[in-house]
Amino acid sequence: MTTLKVPGATLHYEVRGTGPTLLLICGGVYDAAGYAGLGKALADRFTVVTYDRRGNSRSPLDGPDGPQSLPEHADDAAALIDAVGGGPAHVFGSSSGAIIGLDLAARYPDRVRVLVAHEPPLFDLLPERDHFRAVIDEVEKTFAADGPEAANAVLGRGLDMGPAEEEDRAPGGGPAETPDPETLAMFGRLEKNFAFFIGYEVPPFGRYVPDYATLRTGPVRIVPAAGEASAGQPPHRAAQALGERLGAPTAGVPGDHGGFGQQVPEFATRLDELLG
Repeated sequence: MTTLKVPGATLHYEVRGTGPTLLLICGGVYDAAGYAGLGKALADRFTVVTYDRRGNSRSPLDGPDGPQSLPEHADDAAALIDAVGGGPAHVFGSSSGAIIGLDLAARYPDRVRVLVAHEPPLFDLLPERDHFRAVIDEVEKTFAADGPEAANAVLGRGLDMGPAEEEDRAPGGGPAETPDPETLAMFGRLEKNFAFFIGYEVPPFGRYVPDYATLRTGPVRIVPAAGEASAGQPPHRAAQALGERLGAPTAGVPGDHGGFGQQVPEFATRLDELLG
């Protein structure tokens, strides 16, 4: 575990394993711990880099919280790749982390060998784009007026991701057990990240439009990925639409939107295949 000073923030990052560099970019409220299982499963093949994105968990901003710049997050990812030996690196991003990966690939093609973009919420690619634009606007207004809980309710209704995972199951798919101290500490960090994500990441990230022309013609191999258990959900359909836009087949991966943490061994095996 170490830190990297970047403009406006100090990033906490972790390195494990040996081999080609693999940068894992989390989305939502997750931090480096969200990829701990996946990182350990791939550490025999890659030098795996995980980190807390700026403003989250152990990566404090230099100043007060505020709306986030997605390109600034991609700058952070490029700086991390440089810090651990330079590119081109293998990159995996999930959800908003996948959008960060797309910006990274477009603006720093020399840093990225291949990007697996897992269910990026690029809702402007979907037929009901006007609905999602309205949802993002309402999330922003509700956060300012009524706070993060109310804003999250707006987002949940607007996305309509279907039934939540059973609360009595552990991330690996087995019966839930009493969390160890490290896991409890992670839960505490993620709870604190919640308001930052809803208020300062969802609106600007939700309005971001990647440079599709550059991505389509650039040197980086991009693999859109969609969960085998999330068919019909907006992020799954967005991954398919991204594949169509880029002329790249969309790959199926185990699980749903959180499959990287729910089916770790299977997901790691499939990700290794896609990165090869």
